[in-house]
Amino acid sequence: MRCVIYPFTFYSFAYLSVVRCQDLSGQPDNIHLRWGITMTYRLAMFDFDGTLADSFPWAAGVANQVADRYGFNRIEENDYELLRGYDITKIMKHLEVPLWKLPTVVGHIQTLMAQDIREIALFEGIESLLQRLSNHGIILAIVSSNTEGNIRQVLGDETSSLIQYYECGVGIFGKSAKLKNVLRRSGVLPGDAVYIGDEIRDIQAARSINVACGGVSWGYNRVEALKEHSPWVVFDHPDDIFEQIAGILSCDSSG
Repeated sequence: MRCVIYPFTFYSFAYLSVVRCQDLSGQPDNIHLRWGITMTYRLAMFDFDGTLADSFPWAAGVANQVADRYGFNRIEENDYELLRGYDITKIMKHLEVPLWKLPTVVGHIQTLMAQDIREIALFEGIESLLQRLSNHGIILAIVSSNTEGNIRQVLGDETSSLIQYYECGVGIFGKSAKLKNVLRRSGVLPGDAVYIGDEIRDIQAARSINVACGGVSWGYNRVEALKEHSPWVVFDHPDDIFEQIAGILSCDSSG
């Protein structure tokens, strides 16, 4: 196993690094299952930054610039792994980011991202994942703090057209309401939906409205930190997401 460390920003709110681990053989790690079952879902909702899009390298270039501009703490190298285990409330406290500054900080970061949007790409396998899910008849949605314009630019026209519902510009504690909006607009019951994200707050938002929640191992929070909040599953590769959501893979319930 080799680990590649990228500086990372917790989108629009706090800045840190993420460790992306890849097996030297090129094969994904074993899927981190919490329950030994699969289910077929009608609706798959996704976070964007850190889940579908690899915005970490771009974020590294603006993180401390934004921190200096708005007067909160810079991220030191020895803080990175500590912050990857924190939820957003602890991160903001550590960085001394006041809540009243967030709207201005968010707007500035979104503007910077729009200017540099060509530097941001989807993680490998995401385009194929979304196409396969759509072909399987699963409704797709994105619920994200990012803007719809930025998201569509990164997805591209063809992939953007696969997404039936966008709920964007989510506030720091606003994901639950946006997830509810998607359920209402789609007419899908909570038990027939799943939300996939890379952060503790994604799991908390989904659980608060009785929607199944899955984490990804390639994003912001460490796998161990995600597991502490009892997700349905933590995925190690986009292919695992399709197999689980579509109910194709039969999993061992031990472990």
